[in-house]
Amino acid sequence: MFGKSNGDAAEEDRGVGSGVQRSTATQGEATSTISSGVSIVGKIVGQGTVTIFGRVEGEVHASTVVIAEGAEVEGDIVAEELTISGHVEGTIRANRVKLNSTAVVDGDIFHRSMAIEENAQFEGSSRRLEDVVNTSLRVQTNRYQPQIASSDSKAEANGSQSAH
Repeated sequence: MFGKSNGDAAEEDRGVGSGVQRSTATQGEATSTISSGVSIVGKIVGQGTVTIFGRVEGEVHASTVVIAEGAEVEGDIVAEELTISGHVEGTIRANRVKLNSTAVVDGDIFHRSMAIEENAQFEGSSRRLEDVVNTSLRVQTNRYQPQIASSDSKAEANGSQSAH
């Protein structure tokens, strides 16, 4: 269903068994993949593309987010561009949203533009806004916030930063 460049295929071969794979896209933007069969609980923050084939419980923030068919996300999503083919439960904030025919979304969507294919399921409200999110600023702000938090929060944040 999803095409891969030769570079992505080579990177995926090296990352077999890790669950989270990272490579460099041709435009110089980082790409991370959460494999099917992998469950992650926590906040995911990426500056490039995050593709989810598995299950995520928590927030997802990235420039581009792809929720593949069969994947599940329970939590809020913030992205410049979001494509959903799987199941999402939570609030979505993205400038461009596409719900493919296999998408199941339960939650509110704040968007600049949205496309919904026939047979997609969407339960919630949608609201068009001119500039929903500036992903690069949001990612940067979230990444540096824990430095001014309490020591308990720092320990939690340090654990979550190691997943980058």
